[in-house]
Order: sequence, then structure tokens, then C-alpha cells
Amino acid sequence: MNQRILPFHPPLPRTVHPGAWWLWALCMATAASRTTNPLLLILILAVCGYVVVRRRSDAPWALAFRMYLLLGAFIVTMRVVFRIIFGGGQGDTILFTLPEIPLPAWAAGIRLFGAVAVEQLLGGFYDGLRLATMLVCVGAANALANPKRMLKALPGALYEIGTSVVVALTFAPQLVESVQRVRRARRLRAGGQKGARALRGIIIPVLEDALNRSLALAAAMASHGYGRTGRITPGARFLTGFLVITGLLGVCAGLYGVMDASTPRYLGAPMLAAGLVVATTGFLLGGRRMRRSRYRPDSWRLGELAVAASGLSAATLMYVTTKVDAANLYPSLNPLTWPELSLLPGVAVLIGVLPAWLAPPPEPTLDSEQPDAIGDVVHLPHLKEPVA
Repeated sequence: MNQRILPFHPPLPRTVHPGAWWLWALCMATAASRTTNPLLLILILAVCGYVVVRRRSDAPWALAFRMYLLLGAFIVTMRVVFRIIFGGGQGDTILFTLPEIPLPAWAAGIRLFGAVAVEQLLGGFYDGLRLATMLVCVGAANALANPKRMLKALPGALYEIGTSVVVALTFAPQLVESVQRVRRARRLRAGGQKGARALRGIIIPVLEDALNRSLALAAAMASHGYGRTGRITPGARFLTGFLVITGLLGVCAGLYGVMDASTPRYLGAPMLAAGLVVATTGFLLGGRRMRRSRYRPDSWRLGELAVAASGLSAATLMYVTTKVDAANLYPSLNPLTWPELSLLPGVAVLIGVLPAWLAPPPEPTLDSEQPDAIGDVVHLPHLKEPVA
């Protein structure tokens, strides 16, 4: 009897819920915060970069991931430089010695230059790499998640704040896109200036493009009724805002208490639970009093569940590693030891790469299909050369 084997069909292109990408990215950042092992941190960077390359769209906010990588490299460099400037001689292996600058008596405990030890340089590199990895994880969320769709998923009590946050998050990607468009237009016009001379010809068009985008955004928000308060009494608005802000402050204090072992117990899990209850109450009250309409709301499907599950699994396994075998998560600096990659944290990080295949591919955006015009140069898709 012949059995017919059905071929495997990959998921159809669609937009993944932005909450799933943010949850995945925050879990990867949490995993990065639990270690200073450079091998694990570099592996997390590779995982985030691979997922972004595989699943980002051609939207403007997806173009800013390179900027986060450069910012992360700048953070690592500055942490190492600060260790050199403000005394890096606490160690047995002295790498080199710089002339030390004497300071007055009131600046006791601070040293400028002097002996530089390998242990202190590696400590600064490890700390900077961890912070840079967490920043790149947030940059991956910005590159993968649609900020406009994220605004739709926010509770009604945070809608005004969410609007401001979305506008702020889209500023950097749009700025990068404007710079790329202006540079492309200059190359088409045979602009041969480079370096500081080309800066004047780039800044003015970029500022003009940013101003036009801001005016268009303001007009669109005004036409859609942003800023309308509705029939909400001032007392109800004050109560909702008070509950939300108080709850969020309680959540922050509870998270700090959970992560810091020296904090009293009542500032840990109990404060976190109380903050969540108060914030949820404020969200529910604000959502009931604010009427909002959603056009085709995003839903959670198997792709979103797979993305969220991979991030939660990575963070959970990394947390289990800190309780079972935390020696390899924090390489020793005194004495110096070579970082080692254990099986459990390595598997935890590699689980985070599953969205590169499990998440649906992005659908093409309308912006990439429209003609691009800068000044008097227009790109037409059916012609080989742009016409002026």
C-alpha cells in the first residue's frame, strides 16, 4: 500500500504580534544579565543577530539594528577606557604603567592613570559586554516588532503614554532611514564629498525630512482623534493614574528586592505581588472608562506562542544554571581563568534562536513598494536608471 507523504509547507508571511518579540527579547536580555561569561554573551549576540536577519522586515524601524551594535561596541570600549583612566592596577598581572596624575587630598580613593592590570581590564570588558548584549537584545525587539501594532495592544490606561513611547522609539529608525535616503540621493547625483565636507549636505536634508515626517505624524494623529479625553471625570482619571503609577513603582521596587539578596524580604516578592495587583487594577479601571476601537486586532497564534516560549525557556534555563552551577557563568579574575562554555547555559542560549525558523516570515511592507522621491530624484521600479 502506497502512503502519500504530504510536503512540509513553511508558515505564510504575516506580521508577528509585537508583544511576542518584546517578550522574547526581554527574556534574552534577562539571560544575558545572569552572566559575565564572554562566550555566552557573544553567543547571545549571535543568536539575536541571526534572528533579526532572518525575520526582520524592510520597514524603517528594522534598519536601526546596526546602530545598536555600534552603540554596544562604544559601551564596551568606554568601560575599558574608564578602567584605564580611573585606575586599573588592582591585580597581580600588570600589563603596562602610565604616568599617574596626583590628586588633592579631598579626592582620596580616586586615581588617574598609573599601573594597568589585566584583571581590571578584563573586568571592565566583561561588564561592558554584558551591558552591550542587553542593549542589543532591546535593539532586536525594536527591529522585529512593529511599534504601531504594539500601541494597539497596550491597555487603555497607558494609551497616551504608549503613544509618546512609540513616537520616541520610531525616531531613531526613521533618522537612520533618512540618512540612508539622503546618502543614496547624493550618490545618484555624483556627490563625491566625504567626511566632514559631506556633513553639511546630509544634515540639512535630514532635518527637513524629519520636520516633514513630524508634521505628517501630527496631522495624522489629529485626524484620528488623538488627545480626546471623552466623558471621564477628573477624579476617575486621577484614581486611574495614581493606581497605575503606584503599582509600577511597586513592581520596580519588588524586582530590585528579588534580585538583591541584601534587601529586606518584604521589599522582594511581597512588594512585587502587591505592585502587580495595584497596577492591574489601574489598567482594568482605565480600560473600562476609555473607549477604543481596534481595526483587525492582532491575535496570538502558534507562531507567537513559539517565539514567547523560546525566550521564556532560555531565561528559565539560565536561571536554573545560576542555582545549580554558577561557576562558569562568572569567570574568575583572581586568579585568571579562561572562560568555559557549559552544556546547560549553551543549550539555554541556543533555544533562543528557534524563532528564526518557527516564527512566520515578515510580509513585505507598502513603503518598499512605493517610489522613493528625494528632492527632484524619483526611483521608478520599471526603469533601470532613475530619472530626474
